[in-house]
Amino acid sequence: MKPLRKAVLPVAGLGTRFLPATKATAKEMLPVVDKPLIQYAIEEARAAGIEQFCLITGRGKTAIVEHFDIAFELEAVLRERGKTEAMALLEGTQLEPGAIVTVRQQEPLGLGHAIWCARAFIGEDPFAILLPDDLILGETPCVAQLAAVYRETGGNVVAVQDVPREHTNRYGILDIGADDGRLAEVKGLVEKPAPEVAPSTLSIIGRYVLRPEVIAYLSRFERGAGGEVQLTDAMAKMIGEIPFHGLRFEGRRFDCGDKVGFLEAQIAFALKRPELAPKVREFLRHYCPM
Repeated sequence: MKPLRKAVLPVAGLGTRFLPATKATAKEMLPVVDKPLIQYAIEEARAAGIEQFCLITGRGKTAIVEHFDIAFELEAVLRERGKTEAMALLEGTQLEPGAIVTVRQQEPLGLGHAIWCARAFIGEDPFAILLPDDLILGETPCVAQLAAVYRETGGNVVAVQDVPREHTNRYGILDIGADDGRLAEVKGLVEKPAPEVAPSTLSIIGRYVLRPEVIAYLSRFERGAGGEVQLTDAMAKMIGEIPFHGLRFEGRRFDCGDKVGFLEAQIAFALKRPELAPKVREFLRHYCPM
C-alpha cells in the first residue's frame, strides 16, 4: 500500500455567497480569528503527514500562493525590530520549496473536473482532498483520522456526518451497508438527492482520501447534477472494485461557505484560544444575556 503524501485543494470558486468581500479577495483567504481558511486546511493536511500540495486555482487567486511564499521584506523588518513572536506566527505559512504546485481550472465545471485537472500531480498515488470551506475543530485532525482508515482498509474513505433529511439535496449522500456506528460501508452514492428518495442522511463533507483510479472515471467527463462533472458520480463507479467507507469523524465541522457557519467558526475558534476566550465570553454577554 502506498503512503498518503499528497493533497489536492480546490480553490477556484468565486465565493459569490460572500460578495462584496470576495470581489477582489479569494474566499479561501478570509480569516477565522487570525488565520485564513486555506492555512487551516494546509496545516490539517501536514499534521496527517502530507508533504505535497496541489492548489486548483482560478483567475484572481494569486494571493493564496503568495501567502505560502517567503515575504523577504516583512521578515527582514520583523527580525530588525526583534519581533520574535510575530516571526513565529509566520511558521505555519512556510513550506519546503517545491511542496506546493498550482493548476488552473479554466472553466467552472464542478468538483470532479477540478480534481481531474490535478491528474498529473496525482499520478499513481493515493491523495487527500480538502475543501477549505469546511473547517473542522477537533483534537485529532480530520485528515489524520481518514488516513488511519485508509491504512486499515486500503481503499477510499470520506468524512461523513448526519444532516437533516430536508437538506439531503445539498450534499452527496451515502447508501450504506455494514455500519458499526463509526465506520460505514458505502454501497452507493447519490449526488444531491431529493429528501424523499435519499438512501440515508449520511452526507459527505469536504474531506476525502481517494485512490488514483478515480481519475479514469473523471476522464469520461460525464455530467451529473447541475450539468457538472461530479466527483460523487466518479466515486460511485469505484464501488465494488475498491473498499469504500464513510467515517463519522471526531470533531465539529463549520460550513465557512455560509455566512452563519463562518460567524460561528469565529466564535468557536476564538474560545479555544486561552488569550482570547475570557474577553470573547465577556463581550458575548452583551449580545446574549443569560
